[in-house]
This record gives sequence, structure tokens and C-alpha cells, in this order.
Amino acid sequence: MDAVVGQPWAGEAVIVRSSARAEDRVGTSMAGRYRSVPSVAGGDALAAAIDRVVESFDGADDGDQVLVQPMLGDIAFSGVAFGRDPNTGGPYQVIAYDTSGRTAEAATSGGSSGVETYVRHRRAEDPADPALAPVIRLIEELAAIFGTDALDIEFAVGTDGTVILLQVRPLAIGDDGGAGLDNHADTVASIARKIELMNRPNPYLLGGRAVFGVMPDWNPAEMIGVRPRPLALSLYRELITDSTWAYQRDNYGYRNLRSFPLLVDFHGLPYIDVRVTFNSFIPKDIGHGLAERLADYYLDRLVAAPTLHDKVEFEIIFSCYTLDLADRLGVLAEHGFSEDDCRCLSDSLRTLTNRIIRNEGGLWRRDLDRVHELEARQKAIMASGLDRVSRIYWLLEHAKRYGTLPFAGLARAAFIAVQLLRSLIAVGVLRSDEHDLFMTSLDTVGSRLTRDFRDLSRETFLARYGHLRPGTYDILSARYDEAPDLYFDWSNRGPNGGTANARSFALSIAQLRRIEDLLAEHGLEHSAVGLLEFIKASIEGRELAKFVFTRSVSDALSLFQDLGREFGFSREDCAYADIRVIRDLYIGSGDPAEVVGRSIEAGKRRHALTRSLNLPPLIVDPQDAWAFHVPRFEPNFVTQREAIGPVATDISRGGPLDGGIVLIPSADPGYDWIFSRGIAGFITQYGGVNSHMAIRAGELGIPAVISAGEALFSEWAAAEMLLVDCANRQVQVLR
Repeated sequence: MDAVVGQPWAGEAVIVRSSARAEDRVGTSMAGRYRSVPSVAGGDALAAAIDRVVESFDGADDGDQVLVQPMLGDIAFSGVAFGRDPNTGGPYQVIAYDTSGRTAEAATSGGSSGVETYVRHRRAEDPADPALAPVIRLIEELAAIFGTDALDIEFAVGTDGTVILLQVRPLAIGDDGGAGLDNHADTVASIARKIELMNRPNPYLLGGRAVFGVMPDWNPAEMIGVRPRPLALSLYRELITDSTWAYQRDNYGYRNLRSFPLLVDFHGLPYIDVRVTFNSFIPKDIGHGLAERLADYYLDRLVAAPTLHDKVEFEIIFSCYTLDLADRLGVLAEHGFSEDDCRCLSDSLRTLTNRIIRNEGGLWRRDLDRVHELEARQKAIMASGLDRVSRIYWLLEHAKRYGTLPFAGLARAAFIAVQLLRSLIAVGVLRSDEHDLFMTSLDTVGSRLTRDFRDLSRETFLARYGHLRPGTYDILSARYDEAPDLYFDWSNRGPNGGTANARSFALSIAQLRRIEDLLAEHGLEHSAVGLLEFIKASIEGRELAKFVFTRSVSDALSLFQDLGREFGFSREDCAYADIRVIRDLYIGSGDPAEVVGRSIEAGKRRHALTRSLNLPPLIVDPQDAWAFHVPRFEPNFVTQREAIGPVATDISRGGPLDGGIVLIPSADPGYDWIFSRGIAGFITQYGGVNSHMAIRAGELGIPAVISAGEALFSEWAAAEMLLVDCANRQVQVLR
């Protein structure tokens, strides 16, 4: 104590930190395990701070020490830097920094909203931001000194540009794929070249540039994850994004993009080709000149406002007619579109929307009938004497024709329904709380699952819902009927199943008359009651279609697992196969063990490298393959409610969730089991404003944050207790 007080800097504020023998070792850093006390001033405060740090050792080793250091002033920014990607082990330098003037703790605590994250491949050119160049040099200098780049570094940069090293420790990381730096750099270079090639004009595609995202349209980040194994990726492409998506969009009156795959993968990382998406939302009767200008406007708007990448249909493009369309089209006038342009687009969208939404003869009704046909075909195939390969083949073929194809149509109708419902708020017919009440009145498969869990026997419940699995396309995700005790607490099936009671919804006579007047004024061919019936039925129909076609997917995966086991392949081995082997085996006479085995080996080699790649969620330039800032997105808040609870991030082990705020990277219908566990709210890293989980949150009245993005999701996942305030659109870290 006397030695510290005698230092020339002792009169200023100091920070008291741990230096325990157990921390900062190769393979285990224990970063954050022990306490640090910043901004300590005065002898009494210093003594108390030292005691607090010593107490955190929890049984001190004789070699444990306490560091007392002067607090830094005049800081331009500070943070932590990693010589490799701490999540994947890939050869990326990752810098998380805070410009508030605080020390590096701000960048690691999750309590700062000003933290930026920069990711740079080791073979990239100098960073675009010159302020980060000294930090890059610090990382490389320390790597040379220690003979490894697996380092975790805390640093600060003064206002005069001086870089101060605060701490360096070994970085405990996983396998980097074993590719080697040269091979890894060659792969990134090939990705950059592919982006450049796809960025060129295409004579049969509108728009002068290409953009790629993980969330627009059929958001792969939500459905299969950002680094899916080959089986999940190939299955998603086969069932939806190769051609099915475009056939249904063409059927519904939009431009014909049937020859364009929607999903591209950059060495296994799935992205939506946004230029293709934006083309597919332009009505087919729009003239070429206006269509070209719309495509360019949509692309430029997304590049200028990347936070909208998960809500492009609500905030950027015009894909259906709504009661507030005239006001929304006003933005086009600010970008050079004429009154005639806006009138033409409005008329086209009105015609398209009327064709879709009719209760009698509407396109969505036909699609709903096809879903019921799929149920009959599923039973026939599973009860047949066909061999495994044939059953898998026909389950998937029928899933495309009678499952994902009509689902795509019902999803389009449901999106239009949600847009029309929101426009009723915009024109003053509905209040936000009435919108929320309408959503709780829905009776989807998800709400029936909650009731049935309460009311049905275990056997009957699993017979009805047992095919669901969190991660619809992931063979490694256990079905409900494979691990029922993991997902459900059968001893705690309370009267409400942990969710809000459904409440009745009704409009006043004045509201119904106002809607009738608006429909007539806007030329929408519906009555007020018929419109509300369409909105309700289309949303419920979309959820039913998803529930039905996922049975085909789940049964096909189970059969594929059995097929692999027959030839000595484990369940995990099968996850690396490409689903196209089923077609090869069905139409050919190849040896199944050899065909599947070759596919598995090729998939394992490729995915080992895929796991170590890092790309931004929105790619607008080939250089984004080499270096990028992680964007901070604007989340979608569902309901007007709030929730306070402990953070639950590891839900895979079936731990207690009652009263918790559940954080899930992405969630499809297979995650509906969490609603039987009494959760207070939930947050997803990926997902759309009109996604399954958004609909479920609104239906059950559960506060939710959908599509928080990587930066915010990581901050909130590091907390212990959160307040989710949807009405005020904020999440607060309570501790």
C-alpha cells in the first residue's frame, strides 16, 4: 500500500486489477473472471478496491497478485483486439473499440452503445480508416514477439495518436479449418472475384449493381444459419431458393425470374442475391423504363440505409397496394419519379393485390387447398413399401409442389395482410393496441401447440407435433419425438402454458364503416368484414402450410439418417452430404455407400474452411470480402409490452427458462417449444419483421426483439439481466 501511495501518479485516479496465476494461460484466459475496479481515488478507496479484487480470487493462490495502474486520460478510443477471429479461429484481425473516451472495459462489458467492431483478413490491404492502422501494427508486432497471432489485446489510443498497450493474453480459440493462411487468402480472393463478376450488368436483370444479404426475402440466416452444413444448405436450395420461390412469385403477378437462383453461397456462406429479389417484387405489367429505375432506386436505398436489410418490404420496396400507399409513394418524388410513374405503379399494385386477396377465387385459397393435398401424400409415401431413397425423393418432390410452392404463395398473401393491417393504423382506423389485440386473436398452429401441450396426453401430443425440430433443415437437431424431455417440462403443464390468454377482437360500427369507405375509395375489391377475414385466414394459413411441409422435410431427414446408418455413416457424417445425392441414387444405379460417402467427404473438406470464413451480413463491394465494420442494425420490436428477466442463452440443454429473456440466434417453427416454458420475452439475432417468431410473439402477447443483429445481440447476450421495453423500442442492460 505504501509503495503505491509513493508513486508519482498516486494522486490521480487509478484502476485496481487482478493478476491471478490461473488467468491468462495458453488454452484458458479466464478473461473477466476476476474483478477490476476503475476510477479509484484516495487511500481508503484504494484499500477497499484491493480488498474487492482479492475477494474475487475465491481462494487465492500464493502467487496471485493485484495490479494498481494509473487511469488513462485524453483517450481518443480504446478497446480490445484479437489476432484471430475469437469465434472461428480464422485469420482475421478483429478490433472492438469504443470512442467515448473510456478504457477498453467499455468494449467488453456490453454496456456501451457506441462500440464498433472492425474485421480484417490478415492478407487485406491497409484498413480504410487510418485511425485503426496503428492498432493493426500493434497486433502484428505482438504476434512477431510472441510467435503466435492467437492473442487477446487490450489497448487505448490517445488523442495524440499514441497507442498504449494495456494487456495481452493468449487467445483460446478453436480449429481454424486447417486451410493455412495462403489457401484461406486464395478462398477470400475467389469470393471477392465472384462478387465482382456478379456485380456486372445483366441484360435480363434490372439494376446496375449487385447487393448480397443474409436477411432480405427468404432470409437464410434465420432459416439455416450463416454457416450451415452442406445438407441443410443444399436442402434449402432444393426446396425453395433454386426455383420454387420464383415460380410462385411469377404466378402471383410479379416479374418472371424463374431462371435466376435466389440464393448464392460464397464457399458455403449463404446469401440472398438482393438484385434478383428486388426484380421479383416489380409487377410484371410495369414498363421496362420505370421498372429499371425502380430496381436501381431500391438497391441504392438499401446501400444508403443498411439497417433496413431485414425489413426491405416494409421500408424500401413497394410490392402491394395499401391504404396509405399514396403517402408512402411520396418518397419516390424526392428521387426523380414523376406523378405518372407513381400513378402507374399504384394502379399496377392495386390490380395485383386484388387478384391475390379475394376471399372467393383468390390465389391464396387455391394454395391452401394444395397444402391439404400434401398431408394426404405424406401419409401415402410413409405407409408405402418404397425403399428409403425413393421415399426421400418423393417426400421432397411433393414437398416442393404441394408444400413450399403453395407456402410461398400463402407467405405472400400473409405479407400483404400484415401490410394492409398496418396501413389501417397509418390512416387512423386502428390504434397500436388494437393491432396487438388482433394479433392475439389469431389461432395458428403455434397457439394450438400451446393449448394441446396443456390438454393432450404425451403420446397424442407427440404424434401431432413430434416431427418439429429447432432448425427445420438441420439433421443434427433432434425432433420433438426424439427428445421430448429436452424440450418440454411434462410435470408443469399449467392452465396457460406459460403464455398470454387469447382475447377477442372486434371493431366498432364506426370503424367498419370507415374501412368500407376506404376500400371503395381505393378500389380494393373487399368488404370490411371480408378484409379482416382475409388478414386472419392468410396469416393462419401461412403458419399451417409451414407446419405441414416441415413434416415432409423432417421425415426425409430421418430417412436420410437411417440410410446413412445402414452404410456406416453417423448422423453427424450425414450432415455433410449434399441432398442431390438422393436424385443421383433415384435415377441411377450407383453404389449408395460410395455415392453418399463421396458427398460426405467433399462436404467435410469444404465446410472445414467455411467455418473459418467471415463476411458482413450485407455485401455491397468486392472489398467487403477482405475487411468490414460489423453493422449495427435497427431491431424490430413486437407488442407494446415490456419484460424484465435473467438472460438465457444456452437453451439446448433444457434448463429452466421461466421468467427469462431467451436469446436465440435464429428461430424457426421448431422453437415453438420455448413458449411452453413460461418465458418473459425473447430476442433473436436474425429474423424478419413478418417472420414466424414475430407472428408468434404478437399472437401470444410476448415482448420480443426480432433481428437485433450481431453487434447488439452479442452485447445483450453478455448481460445477466435485461429490460425489454417494446413500447419505447429499447433494451436496457440492468446488470
